[in-house]
Amino acid sequence: MLGWFKKKGKKTIQDDAVEEQVIQNEFDDKVEAPDEIVDAVEDKPQVSEETNNGGLFSRLKERLSKTRDSIVSRVDALFLGKKVIDAELLDELEEILITADLGVGTTQELVESAREQVERHELSDPQALKRILKEKISGFLHSSDQQAELVMPEEGPFVVMVVGVNGVGKTTTIGKLAHKFVKSGQNVLLVAADTFRAAAVEQLKIWGERIGVHVVSQQTGADPSAVVFDALDYAENKDVDVIIVDTAGRLHTKVNLMEELKKIKRVMGKKIPDAPHEILLVIDATTGQNAISQARTFNETVDITGLALTKLDGTAKGGIVVNICRELTIPIRFIGIGEQVDDLRDFDADEFVKALFAEGES
Repeated sequence: MLGWFKKKGKKTIQDDAVEEQVIQNEFDDKVEAPDEIVDAVEDKPQVSEETNNGGLFSRLKERLSKTRDSIVSRVDALFLGKKVIDAELLDELEEILITADLGVGTTQELVESAREQVERHELSDPQALKRILKEKISGFLHSSDQQAELVMPEEGPFVVMVVGVNGVGKTTTIGKLAHKFVKSGQNVLLVAADTFRAAAVEQLKIWGERIGVHVVSQQTGADPSAVVFDALDYAENKDVDVIIVDTAGRLHTKVNLMEELKKIKRVMGKKIPDAPHEILLVIDATTGQNAISQARTFNETVDITGLALTKLDGTAKGGIVVNICRELTIPIRFIGIGEQVDDLRDFDADEFVKALFAEGES
């Protein structure tokens, strides 16, 4: 858990975190959470039953079944009974990879590499081509040149700014991420800086109550930067290890939203040196190639340092993971493969490839 995160070894959550789970200021409108928000948090199983790596890996394989069917199973069917690699086979392979959302550029690189080896008489066996395909995919997933492990600052809390458009599962991802930090012994503070949607604030509060962490919030429509400033000011007098900030997710093409994110980032940096230490972009894997444009836009605005891909269990186009790794130099931190709180998994490229190609069967 949290393989990318090296903690300082501070003491665990304090008793006073249980006494007051939700921090509100005098501006809080105290709106009750809509029933659908409560259902979204409370009716879902909160802890997965897997207690060992074997069980966790089996769940990953199961949850990637739609993507595996759209790529590996179709490749296997294409290669079945084929003795040679010809132009027709490569064309069909190209179609399979594109429809699985590996992207045109990634697909062309894969197919052209295979075509060149065939022309040089270095490749003739379709099964050997499958092995090469797997190796290339693995290479793309390892292509980020950024350090995978992040370290908490020597002084002060580790600040995570979470961004993403509405509907990608951003607030839920924050709740699951906070749960991971809590399990690792960190004292977590959540900040509801998405003040444009009352539902986002209330959902974050419910997550805070469920996992036993503070939530700083103001009324709907408040200045997000002011909420962040108050939260960081509050954290100065508390033994807070990790601060996770939710932000607004209106259309990522809107200039005012991007300027707002820049302002939040500046406020963080002035209050806590080098903050935010992580800017995590949450992307819905089912959106396919649109995820690439979202990542580029947000990256141009606030310099994204990591990605979390949600809903991989619900799409046959999980090839977008490969394309993101090839197109961008932003490391994937987490993947979401289900509704359970432990289904926000640390991204492991080797494990992902093994699950995708259904290796490690018992």
